[in-house]
Amino acid sequence: MNNSYDAIVIGAGAGGGIAAALLAEGGMRVLLLERGRDKTFAQIGRDHLRNHRLSQYGQNQGPDDNVGNPRVFVDPRGQTSVVKPFEGGYHNNAMGVGGGTRVYGMQAWRFLPQDFKMASTYGVPDGSSLADWPITYDELAPYYERAEWEIGVSADSALMAKHWPRAKGYPMPPVPLNAQGLVMRAGAAKLGIDVFPVPLALNSVPYQGRAACIACQQCVGFPCPTDAKNGTHNTMIPRALATGRCDLVTEAMVLRIDTDQAGRVTGVIYIDQAGVQHTVQAGRVVCAAGAIETARLLLLSKSDQHPYGLGNHSDHVGRHLQGHYYPGVMGLMAEPIWDGIGPGVNTATVRWSHGNPGIVGGGMLADEFLTLPIAFVKRHVPPDIPRWGLAFKHFMREGYRRFIEVKGPVQDIPSPNSRATLDAQVRDKWGLPVIRLSGTTHPETVRTARFMFEKAGEWMQANRAMKTWGTPPGLNLSGSQHQAGTARMGDDPAASVVDRHCRVHGHANLFIADASVHVTNGGFNPFLTAMALAFRTATHMLA
Repeated sequence: MNNSYDAIVIGAGAGGGIAAALLAEGGMRVLLLERGRDKTFAQIGRDHLRNHRLSQYGQNQGPDDNVGNPRVFVDPRGQTSVVKPFEGGYHNNAMGVGGGTRVYGMQAWRFLPQDFKMASTYGVPDGSSLADWPITYDELAPYYERAEWEIGVSADSALMAKHWPRAKGYPMPPVPLNAQGLVMRAGAAKLGIDVFPVPLALNSVPYQGRAACIACQQCVGFPCPTDAKNGTHNTMIPRALATGRCDLVTEAMVLRIDTDQAGRVTGVIYIDQAGVQHTVQAGRVVCAAGAIETARLLLLSKSDQHPYGLGNHSDHVGRHLQGHYYPGVMGLMAEPIWDGIGPGVNTATVRWSHGNPGIVGGGMLADEFLTLPIAFVKRHVPPDIPRWGLAFKHFMREGYRRFIEVKGPVQDIPSPNSRATLDAQVRDKWGLPVIRLSGTTHPETVRTARFMFEKAGEWMQANRAMKTWGTPPGLNLSGSQHQAGTARMGDDPAASVVDRHCRVHGHANLFIADASVHVTNGGFNPFLTAMALAFRTATHMLA
């Protein structure tokens, strides 16, 4: 360990792992700080009640201390509560080496070209903060390609090229079709909609010296038993460490980012696992702690020159918090369709991502990952089935094998009142103000989500489901999954936090490499976009 580096990267997740690797390979001396642990497969575990898919009693990829890491959540009615990391209002992202890529569902989507110009396409709804990105799809496309090949993505190159302009195919073919995929594609054919395999950051064949997927039944929410799930933990971070120029420190809580009298970032202060405080200098600092924690760190890094926090000159840090609504419809088929072949999710359409009359945006629809039995009980039993007794047992025995779901993320229309701020009273175990989450998404998001809910129902009916059910979405804070937008990108410092190269306005050597910078969050899982931006940002830093 040194007390001076060329660059410090805060967060060893999707974006931070990429930034650390490229900077170290480019000749920089890099310190990679991670708040969580570097867990083994066994340490993350396979507990159906403690994971990032169903956190009934805890989660398996951090934070591990449920008492010392609270947040404050204000619900749409204005009621305030202090929540623990495994409780719904917390809006938890995984923490640890690899971040969410250790346990995510791997859906590796590019945003569509139209997703970068939502305001120009649809106008700006009253009360929303909908805006265009300062960059285009074409500018990001080469970095999408790098992410697909250097992380590893399996997909159908020819079918995907019909919707996304691309210069090169995918490195691996899609995963094999399963029983629910056959049902989904038959239903899509009746509707006349174009479908294709879901792109996954997963080895469908051996790739980069690691084994192929074995089609297990515990994919999303859990680590991979064969290391076939691709994330920064098994791709970019090992590359960074292999250079000999990157030091990785885990269980390191960054307290603040330091600046000098001129406003230039000089380094960070962090506490290690033994409680020892360290001051480390650096020529550059990269924040990659996720949309909520990056906003928190910027707000915590106050000084006389920056009384409202770094990058917060125009009060945009922590605003425009976005995630994804996930409208879905469940169905019960006449015959069993459960074949136990994971990961499960297999068939998708972008037919309703754009071009829906009277609707702002849209989204992707697909089938779902294999459902844990306990998750089926808690989330998917029809409302007319009792929750106990012989009828319940009978439904579980028969219904679980005949169950299918159609769902997908929709375009979030951002609201400036959807916020992550510092709470004035509650502190964490380090004595720092915790995040206070408040506000809701814009009402147009709800209207778009209800439109997609109807389309999911139409697809389910075309699947010949003998029974369907689901709940239309209502107005809530959107950020429990796929958090983004709290440090948005823009050319105008008065309306954004970072510039088009993800450099914080007013700070020549402070960058952000996570989904905080997303202006809008697309109608897709956003991790590939966050990765592509991290490749682009680190490349710019080296140049």
